Amino acid sequence: MKECLSKGVTSFQDAGVSFEVIDLYKKLVDEGKLGLRLWVMVRTRNEELERKLASYKTINYGDKRLTVRAIKWSIDGALGPRGAWLLEPYSDLPSSKGLNTSTVEDITKSAQLAIQHGYQLCVHAIGDRANREALDIYEATFKAHSEKRDLRWRIEHAQHLHPADIPRFGQLGVIASMQGIHCTSDAPYVTARLGASRAEEGAYVWQKLMKSGGVVSNGTDAPVEDVSPIASFHATVSRKLKDGSVFYPDQRMSREEALKSYTLNGAYAAFEENIKGSLSPGKLADITILSKDIMSVPEDEIPTAEVVYTIVGGKVAFRR
Repeated sequence: MKECLSKGVTSFQDAGVSFEVIDLYKKLVDEGKLGLRLWVMVRTRNEELERKLASYKTINYGDKRLTVRAIKWSIDGALGPRGAWLLEPYSDLPSSKGLNTSTVEDITKSAQLAIQHGYQLCVHAIGDRANREALDIYEATFKAHSEKRDLRWRIEHAQHLHPADIPRFGQLGVIASMQGIHCTSDAPYVTARLGASRAEEGAYVWQKLMKSGGVVSNGTDAPVEDVSPIASFHATVSRKLKDGSVFYPDQRMSREEALKSYTLNGAYAAFEENIKGSLSPGKLADITILSKDIMSVPEDEIPTAEVVYTIVGGKVAFRR
């Protein structure tokens, strides 16, 4: 919590904890010790979800400090160790298409539980096969429950997509919950893993997703990356690698798009856009003050901006 507040994070989307950890979060809220706001995904086996989901759904608990309304699964691994699940073999390991880490059947069962109990489903999917399988599960579930609207189910990472699947995010109302910093961290080996054609067609295609009607929200995937949003914001607008090269610059976000992806879109991805994501009357006074205007300084200066104040609920929670 202290690290998040020191780096300007007022709300954190926790991508998967047990019911026991949620009990701890509630205890911290009751004791007035939860310094930032948490939106939480539950991560456990279906048998336990079936028993406990109904009693654990929580919206804006304790001065809007805690919300529990999502389920998390991982359908594949990561690209670096060639664990992302691909439609075609790895360019640098033709014997492998990556890993399917949770069965389609298990995730499909969770999809039924999610729609039954009013939870969002959030599936970690990095490879193009993983994303297609997740979208297929979502689409089938939505068709079977056509009376349900505005579900805002999410794919966490959505890093490598087949071109045919890019428009499906907008068509299905599925949120691409991405992390700008992953693009520049992964870029040195993306082309080796996927080949130039696949990398250009479907790797971190933020503009293609947005132009086809998809909502892209932004994050940092802490602790895989540093929790500070400033580095990820810079990666989102620059896509610049340490060697100075730029990874497919046509997919960069403008500063306005990047800011929205981190604020209003992040709030929208949690059904919180009416209380968070912008500074307007009636919303929570959660405010981060930076030492530099990241919307106007030269691009290379963005990473040098520091958090001066972090304000949660109108009270200063961190002061540099």
